Amino acid sequence: MIDIRFWMTLAGLGLIVAFQQLRIRRIRRNSTSREELFQIITENAADMIALVDVKGQRLYNSPAYKRILGYSAAELGETSAFEQIHPDDRFKVLEAAREARETGVGKKMEYRIRHKNGTWRVFESTASAIRNHDGDVVKLVIVNRDITERKQAEQQLEHNAFHDALTGLPNRRLFLDRLERRFVRGLRDPESRYALLFIDLDGFKALNRTIGAAGGDRVLTEIGTRVESCLRNNTPPDHGHNARSNLDFVLSRFGGDEFVVLLDAITDPSDAMRVAKRIATALSQALDAEGHEVKPSASIGIALSNPSHTRAEDLLDDAEVAIRRAKALGGARCEVFDEAAHTLAVNRLALEAELRAAVDHRQFLVFYQPMVNLQTRGIIGFEALLRWQHPGHGLISPYRFLEAAEDTGLLVYIGHWLIVEACRQLGDWQRRNPALPPLNITVNLSLRQLSDARLVDQVQAAIEEAGIEPRHLRLEMTEKVALDDLKLTTSVVSRLRQSGIAVILDNFGAGLASLRCLRQFSVEALKIDRSLLREMLADRASGDLVDAIITLAHKMGMKAIAEGIESARQFERLRDLGCDSGQGFLFSQPVQATDAEQLLRQRSLAVPAQTVGR
Repeated sequence: MIDIRFWMTLAGLGLIVAFQQLRIRRIRRNSTSREELFQIITENAADMIALVDVKGQRLYNSPAYKRILGYSAAELGETSAFEQIHPDDRFKVLEAAREARETGVGKKMEYRIRHKNGTWRVFESTASAIRNHDGDVVKLVIVNRDITERKQAEQQLEHNAFHDALTGLPNRRLFLDRLERRFVRGLRDPESRYALLFIDLDGFKALNRTIGAAGGDRVLTEIGTRVESCLRNNTPPDHGHNARSNLDFVLSRFGGDEFVVLLDAITDPSDAMRVAKRIATALSQALDAEGHEVKPSASIGIALSNPSHTRAEDLLDDAEVAIRRAKALGGARCEVFDEAAHTLAVNRLALEAELRAAVDHRQFLVFYQPMVNLQTRGIIGFEALLRWQHPGHGLISPYRFLEAAEDTGLLVYIGHWLIVEACRQLGDWQRRNPALPPLNITVNLSLRQLSDARLVDQVQAAIEEAGIEPRHLRLEMTEKVALDDLKLTTSVVSRLRQSGIAVILDNFGAGLASLRCLRQFSVEALKIDRSLLREMLADRASGDLVDAIITLAHKMGMKAIAEGIESARQFERLRDLGCDSGQGFLFSQPVQATDAEQLLRQRSLAVPAQTVGR
């Protein structure tokens, strides 16, 4: 007889097996239910739900992806989830995924993802981790909500808070913030200058009553457009080009008919006045406003940054004072807050206008100063020097107008004309005086000319047209010009030397970086600065420096030239030191072409015993 304990044990095992089978059936049933529930939820959810593995590969994407992003399930399966994320947001998302894998806790975040049409949508995302039996995170469930419209609405609200509703320009609040930032930056860099232009339309209230509110809005919108166009296209209407085509500025509509401009990186009061004049001219052009022809005019107050200002609003106060003066003087005018600055700006603008007229009416002349061999006192060439035959002020030295010509870009045109005329004159002298030894002609180059891509081709054309040898033209540049852009200077000098044209480094010894120039490019000669010549007899250090420059030039296979020789003692000292050639009032002042030809026929110039003053 079988022991009853056996049957009881067997029955117990049967119950255990039965319970395990029941548990397995329940687990399978629950798992199927969860999967079905997950599928029902994801397929009907408005949000996008994705299941990805720890490598970012998509395992499942809810149908909302197709509706929101335009991608089919097959298209989504071909790419990594991270590849569609905006490059600027990708690292942030990767870091969030890494944290979720390590901690099992996801966090809410925003990022951009690319739509199938190429646009970017903004998502609000949360991630939840799925672990395996060992507790390791193996999958992430990501729920994405499209918040693009909400973000756009927020951005629009923010834009509206800082911009004028009519013109779309920055409003007073945003402008004052930008002004404050510029003021603080100016405290750190007092050498940097900026200006404020306050623009107020003349008689706008009366005009608004006449043409109505809609017409007035049309005028204000057009005014904003014209001012912005003037600032974005800062190119002079006449010869040449400014150093930059666009200004750094902030344009704001303060309200009503008031517009304000913060003009950054100006170098001279005339910069601000020039912009103001351009704006005033643009605003005065007729426009159509709801069937009415309107010719606006504006008063413009100009204020310049000043180290004495203690707060940003001081500049705005100065501009308002200037505009009140413009209104008091009849309107339709530009006024600078500071009287001295106003006079300087007006004079500078007048000079620029006269320079343009001088170009148009061919008022420039070329004078020639002889270059002399200091050993033989024979003339070996001339330096071509620019002069302005002003109809009201007579002959004007270039020192009075070169800066203005350079700033406006006119010097590129004038400098090219000077090279052409100097080459033509040299060719004429050689043909008229065939018995004379070969002569050189020297012409100065400005920074603008050196930066002009057409320079080398234009010089070659001038030489060919004049019928002279390239080696007889010598182009001078100062150390300051040469050092402005060493890479550019090296390239231009190399091309000139390849064409057979000599290059001279002028004002040598006046700066601290002369040897740096010589390391970068080779030149034909060094021209000793006149300031050293003035001091060389009285100051031993200056005399030793002149001696060193002459020795350096010869050691490097160059010629040494002295400029500004005014006394016989200077001449004798330079000759004893072995200086090759020179020029100065001791030999001759700059003269016109006919007088220069008379000097040529003398073959050599006598050296007076007395010092010759200027």
